[in-house]
Amino acid sequence: MRRFVRPAHPASARPRAAAAFLAIAAAALLVAPAARAQFGAPSPRTQVHDPSALRPPAGARVAMIEFEDLECPDCARANPLLKEAAAKYHIPWVRHDFPLPFHNWSMNAAVNARWFDLKSKAIGDEYRDAVFANQPSITSPDALNQFTQRFAADYHIALPFAIDPQGKLLAEVKADYALAQRIGVEHTPTIWVVTANSKGAPFVEVVDRTKLYQLIDQALADTASAPHPTAKKASAN
Repeated sequence: MRRFVRPAHPASARPRAAAAFLAIAAAALLVAPAARAQFGAPSPRTQVHDPSALRPPAGARVAMIEFEDLECPDCARANPLLKEAAAKYHIPWVRHDFPLPFHNWSMNAAVNARWFDLKSKAIGDEYRDAVFANQPSITSPDALNQFTQRFAADYHIALPFAIDPQGKLLAEVKADYALAQRIGVEHTPTIWVVTANSKGAPFVEVVDRTKLYQLIDQALADTASAPHPTAKKASAN
């Protein structure tokens, strides 16, 4: 866990108007079908309505796809395992936003993460990981703002007066939410191991996370004899 040191001259807090704007956007999601965080026993498998997004990025045979909420405690528990698996197997980990309407700062956090992505994807993911690791101490939107300022100072990044003045990053988060709805996602975290050119299942939901490595091993075995996606594309040209 990173230790964040408060700067001697902390950046100005983002205006409350921006936080209110994001809160209104989060409230608008209440009209969508009910979504939930996982607590206790795993939820039943997701009924996938549109599988078109459940495929690895170009050039990858196997990947993990996750729909997460940065305020979700079970997402925080899953995060170290997914990070470890991505590093162990050298496979992509595709992270999508699915901020739940009843979480009062998850939308703000998702927008913040996308702003840090603009600096570098690595820093954006560091921010997501840090939010999960420090989640118990982030008790309100104001606490999230203070945490974000300390994180930015730790990376020597100056936060702007407004993170997303034109709402472009918010639109990206909402697009992820809409994608989740098209697929059929109802809870966080929802995680799949997905494959390309597989002789087995093209995607498998990770309902029992103790079997994550087993599912990845099987996916790699199922795609071992298939042409590498990049090689296949090159040969077609």
